[in-house]
Amino acid sequence: MLQERQRSSNIFPLSVWLFSLNKPKQFPGWRMVLVAFSVDFFAVGFFFYSYGAFFNAIAKDFEIGAFGASLVFTCVHGVGAICAPLVGRALDSYPVRLVMAIGAISMGTGFLLLSQVNNVYQLYLVISLFIGFGASSMGNLATSKLVTNWFISRRGMALGLAASGVSLSGLIMPNVSAQLIENYGWQTGFALFGFFTLFVVLPLILRLVITRPEDVGFLPDGELQDLENTQQAQQESAIGFREVLRLPNFWIIVVTFALLFCSMSATLTHMIPRLEYLGYGLVFSAAIASVCAGAGFPGKLFFGWISDKVSIKLCMICVIAAQFFGQLFMYLSETTEMFVLGAIIFGFGVGGVVPMQGAIVGRTFGRSSFGSVLGIMRPAMFPIQILGVPFAGLVFDEFGSYEIAFRVFLLLYLLAIVSICFYKLPVERRLESYLRAK
Repeated sequence: MLQERQRSSNIFPLSVWLFSLNKPKQFPGWRMVLVAFSVDFFAVGFFFYSYGAFFNAIAKDFEIGAFGASLVFTCVHGVGAICAPLVGRALDSYPVRLVMAIGAISMGTGFLLLSQVNNVYQLYLVISLFIGFGASSMGNLATSKLVTNWFISRRGMALGLAASGVSLSGLIMPNVSAQLIENYGWQTGFALFGFFTLFVVLPLILRLVITRPEDVGFLPDGELQDLENTQQAQQESAIGFREVLRLPNFWIIVVTFALLFCSMSATLTHMIPRLEYLGYGLVFSAAIASVCAGAGFPGKLFFGWISDKVSIKLCMICVIAAQFFGQLFMYLSETTEMFVLGAIIFGFGVGGVVPMQGAIVGRTFGRSSFGSVLGIMRPAMFPIQILGVPFAGLVFDEFGSYEIAFRVFLLLYLLAIVSICFYKLPVERRLESYLRAK
C-alpha cells in the first residue's frame, strides 16, 4: 500500500509537468474576458437593449398595447428562471463552451423564427422557448461563470471588463435597431440578429472558450500549476443546494438584486417608449437610451475595480444610490438636459450591477459553487424581478403616464439599500479579502 501511494505521488507531479509542456506561454485569462465581453455584447444587446426600439412596432402590429409588449420580458425572464438552476449546475459540471454553444444555437434560431411570426401567440412561444433559454445559457450567467473560473484576486476588475460588453452594446444596438426598424421593418432586424448569432457568435464560442485555467496548466490569476498550489486549489468544495438556501446571505443577495433588476429592467425597457410619449422621435429616444447605456461602461470598470479593494457592501450601496439619484433626476426633469443627466447617472449605476453580482456571489460562495448559486438565484429573484416591466406597462395603459410606476421604483431602491445593509462577509472569506488587500 505504501509503495502504491509513493508511485501515485510520483506520477502526479510528472503528469502536471508533461501537461505543462503543451500549455500556452501566456495566461489566457484576459482572452476569456475578451470572449465574455463579446458574447455579452451580442447576447444582451441583440435583445435586452434592443427590445425598447422594437417595443412600439410590435405593440402596434399585434395590437397588444404596452402591457402586452411588456409581457415579452415576462416570458423571457420566466423561462430563464426555470432554466437557470439547471444551466448553473451544468456550468459547474460540464465545459462552459458546450453550454454557451447550445445557448447561441437556441438564441440564433429564436431570432430567425421571430422574423416569421404572424400572431401574438407565436411571438410569446418563440420568445419563451428559444430566446428565454438561449439568453439563460449564453448570457451573463455563463460569461460570469467563465470569468470567475479564471480570476480570484482580480475577479471584480475582470468581471467589470467582461460586463462592459453589455454597456457598449447598449450604446450601439438601440441606434442600430432603430435604423433597421425604420428602414427595413422589425422582422428584418430580428432576421439579421439571428444570422449574426449563428455564423459569428457561435464560431467565436466554439473556437476560443476554455472552461478553467487548470485545463491549460494554469491556476486563477495566472499562477503556474504545480503539485502544491494545485492541491490547495482543489481544497475548495462546492456548497450543497440545501445548505445554500439556509444561508441568510443568500436571501439578502436575492432580495437586493431582485429589487434592483425589477426597477432597472423596467426603466431601461420603457425608456424609449417613455421618451416617445413625451414627444421625442424614435431615433432621438434611442440615442438617449444609448447615452444611458454608454454611461454603464465606466460604471462597470469603476465598480469592478473598486470591489477588489474595498468593502463589497459599500460598493453595493454606491451602485444602488447612483441608480436612485439618476431615476430621481429623470422623474423630476423638466428639460431634455436634466433627463439626459439623470440617464447618465442612472446608467453609471446600472453598470455596476453585473460585476457586483458576480463579485459578491464569488466572494461569498467561491468559484466551485458559482454557477449553481447564481442559477438558484434566478428563480428565487423571479417573483420580484419580473414585476417591473409589465407593471410599468400596465400603469401606462391605465393612466396614460409612467409617473406612478417610477415613484414605486424609487421606493424599491431605498428598500434595496436597507436589504444589503444586513449582508455579512463569511469569516473564511474575510481572510481571503485581507490577503488580497495585502
